Amino acid sequence: GVMETSSDQSVVGVQNYLQKAAENLKPIVPIKFYISSRTDTGVHALCNAAHFDIQREPGKPAFNEKQLLYSLNYHLRSEPIRILNAFRVANSFHARFSALSRTYVYRLLMGCTHHSQVPVFEKDLCWAPTGGHLNVPAMQDAAQFLLGTHDFSTFRSLNSETPFQSPVRTILQADIRPSSGFLSHHYEHRGLEFWEVKFRSKSFLYRQVRRMVGALVAVGQGKLTPYHIKELLEIKDSRAFPPNAMAPPSGLFLKSVEY
Repeated sequence: GVMETSSDQSVVGVQNYLQKAAENLKPIVPIKFYISSRTDTGVHALCNAAHFDIQREPGKPAFNEKQLLYSLNYHLRSEPIRILNAFRVANSFHARFSALSRTYVYRLLMGCTHHSQVPVFEKDLCWAPTGGHLNVPAMQDAAQFLLGTHDFSTFRSLNSETPFQSPVRTILQADIRPSSGFLSHHYEHRGLEFWEVKFRSKSFLYRQVRRMVGALVAVGQGKLTPYHIKELLEIKDSRAFPPNAMAPPSGLFLKSVEY
């Protein structure tokens, strides 16, 4: 999964709420949820995956998928968490380790010269980098250097798992495309533009996506050239990453997990 710190609040958040909701199913063994991708506080998930085992009292029939879905959502109704689907899976299935790939989308807002111009409905759901417009073609050129298999040491933040994790990852997709904002047709006259940076990989290093997006934005601002991205990769040192260039968590969304 992407963000993997043991002190991580947001995963504790979602996982705790899921486990609390599941207690209402009256399991005879406490339920533990295993979540596919753990994310930093402030990062959003459009769609995540988790697995759990549930044992009912002897003589009680197994839950069907619909019952689980409605029951868990009933107990999650006060939280910004919804179960979208439930499936019975083989014992060998693991939400985190069975994943073939993960797709993250980062939402950028261009055209703001001051943070007060961010639409109120978009607060904490995008990043409006300072300086208004970005050179998107340069960012798209730079993104090509991130595609494929590389040692991403420069693009990871260090945490307790760093010594045990290979820094080599394969980026299967790195796109930057225009996107529609929430209700954006109502404020087109303001000259605001939404763009989405999309990355897909089997797995990502700690804060890798936020660092890659931050570096691409620095290219868009003219602080770096596209070729600098290739040079940063070749340095293979997290300390070489430009200071304060990491993108904030607010614009990052886990879009999907593929199995």
